[in-house]
Amino acid sequence: MCMVIFAPLFAIFAFATCGGYSGGLKLSVDCANKSESDLSIDIAFAYPFRLYQVNFEVPTCEGKHREKLALIGDFSSSAEFFVTVAVFAFLYSLAATVVYIFFQNKYRENNRGPLIDFIVTVVFSFLWLVGSSAWAKGLSDVKVATDPKEVLLLMSACKQQSNKCMAIHGPMMSSLNTSVVFGFLNFILWAGNIWFVFKETGWHSSSQRHLPEPMEKQSSSYCHGGYNRESYEPSGGYNQQATLGQPGDDMGQQQSGPVSFANQI
Repeated sequence: MCMVIFAPLFAIFAFATCGGYSGGLKLSVDCANKSESDLSIDIAFAYPFRLYQVNFEVPTCEGKHREKLALIGDFSSSAEFFVTVAVFAFLYSLAATVVYIFFQNKYRENNRGPLIDFIVTVVFSFLWLVGSSAWAKGLSDVKVATDPKEVLLLMSACKQQSNKCMAIHGPMMSSLNTSVVFGFLNFILWAGNIWFVFKETGWHSSSQRHLPEPMEKQSSSYCHGGYNRESYEPSGGYNQQATLGQPGDDMGQQQSGPVSFANQI
């Protein structure tokens, strides 16, 4: 039940916080010649974080000439892989929810449904782990590449001490940090569901049938098989029918001896 409820929600949060991101930073270059200064340089970037395609112009503080620069790095592979895993996990969770609710008989027929569900759950657990780890590393690189201090080093005007370069504000990465958190939460959710899906396959119950009997049951069956219940009563005494029959016969034989001897006399 937890899987049905939380898996679609966690997947939505994962790809929404990453795939819907757009941010930017703002810089200022104050040249020695104030007329050449630019105090508001906006640099915007967004998913899928192909930063090398983000171009911006900055003053050179050498006349009216401006230089064209670009951010460094391409982190689209890890970001797109993460979002792809999240989208497919969301779609599969919805499909599985419909099957659980409306097609329960078909799901359990010939054990195919639980078997497929088990395999898909294992695969998605692995994909969530790989995708979240890759995106966590990619996000760390995005933060470095978009750090205002690193971007200022790309400008030739900032290499001259007579000019003043400042970062007005940097990019907000809170939603991207949230996407990484939800990525690992999805991994924990899917990996934890492996055991419950495994029990639905029937393999768990079949393995329990082949386990050896406990020692107490074996010892109890040995006692019942080695001794006759009829010859021993639960109270601790022997069965009167079984034990008194033989002494009675012996006494009868002992009495018959003396009687016959008297007759002969």
